[in-house]
Amino acid sequence: MIADQDSPRILARSEHRVSRRDIDANALKVLERLDRAGFKGYLVGGSVRDLMLGRRPKDFDVATDASPNQARKLFRNSRIIGRRFRLVHVYFEGDIVELATFRRDPDPDEQASAPGELLITSDNVFGTPRQDAFRRDFTANALFYDIGEHTVIDFVGGVADLEAGVIRTIGDPEVRFREDPVRMMRACEMAGRLDFTIDGESQLAVRRLAGEIHKASPARITEEILQLLRCGAAAPAMQWMHDLGLLPLVLPEADLVLSASGYGAPELERLIPAIDALVGKGREPSEASLLAALLLPSVLLRRRQVEAESGQPIQRRRLRELTEQVLTPFFARHTVAKVKAESVSLALDTFHRLGERRWDINERIRLARRTSFVDALGLFEMMVEATGEGHAEFQAWERVSREVTPRRPPPQRRRRARGGRRRPRRRSPKV
Repeated sequence: MIADQDSPRILARSEHRVSRRDIDANALKVLERLDRAGFKGYLVGGSVRDLMLGRRPKDFDVATDASPNQARKLFRNSRIIGRRFRLVHVYFEGDIVELATFRRDPDPDEQASAPGELLITSDNVFGTPRQDAFRRDFTANALFYDIGEHTVIDFVGGVADLEAGVIRTIGDPEVRFREDPVRMMRACEMAGRLDFTIDGESQLAVRRLAGEIHKASPARITEEILQLLRCGAAAPAMQWMHDLGLLPLVLPEADLVLSASGYGAPELERLIPAIDALVGKGREPSEASLLAALLLPSVLLRRRQVEAESGQPIQRRRLRELTEQVLTPFFARHTVAKVKAESVSLALDTFHRLGERRWDINERIRLARRTSFVDALGLFEMMVEATGEGHAEFQAWERVSREVTPRRPPPQRRRRARGGRRRPRRRSPKV
């Protein structure tokens, strides 16, 4: 049951396991500067959740009563980002602390969505800490930590749900998922990563509203897919998405992976767990490798079908055609940038070359200098992890990769429009 009261539950230092020692030093700097300037600031969201569970957070986010413009003036090493949801990124050496102003639920009349729709298109209405807690997605993500008082602040019953191992929406799950359909994917990702269950009402809401996911922008869905693949628990997260009817709509290619045994390719079912295993070892694959891994099973199944029908190995040209038949609808559905789409296509093409035939050292070096080689080698490593085969060949390619720096394409020069005026050369001032 979600708490709905003005006075939050406050856990004293002795009642929780969050410690300043475990908080990122740059996040502490942001919180302390906000305090010195007279603003309220809390550590929020997934970082508090993970610290409460004894996990190491990836990111440390801060919520404050300072407006984005006030925060921007306070931190010279920052800039405001976003339109639908304005945030301040505070930049440190190799690190970013995300700073958000306390929000409240926006007025439906202020949204650009169609009449009767709940989809939030603008989320820049500021509020109080309590209002901010209730507009967040899940109870486990709505906890605040006060570094001055060393207390955890809980307006929504998040502590109880953490103890019970439950992912629960704040408020009516149908409303929350219609406001932002990507939350359905996040529920599955959190359940998989934390080894939690999703409460019954939220499960029913996902089953009923799975089709709403198409209202989310393709760019956000692609970003969520990549985040899911990097979380180290993509396999259980995708299983949740499959069970709730979401995966066939978002990633039919991954849905195929989960049922590859039915197509005579049980080893492909181990591809997603293989990604999780590599992430767990600290070997996080590139974006191109991850997307290529999602699409590879579809390509391999088509290849096997063609080779079974012809009785001979597939020609390289035909293999490229099969690959494009899989890639084209995926890229269209997710509006993948042309450069990224080309990287995925080249990674798959080079991956097939790695296992094509015996190579002498000079041929290996030439292939290893391709810009797509690193992505292809990452994909090769996933397949070795999944199948348990090809270790010696992978090690041979890895030895070459350590000795060769892949060539990078030269920067493209911007062309002048035909008939356009040439820009005058900038002259150095006389001294």
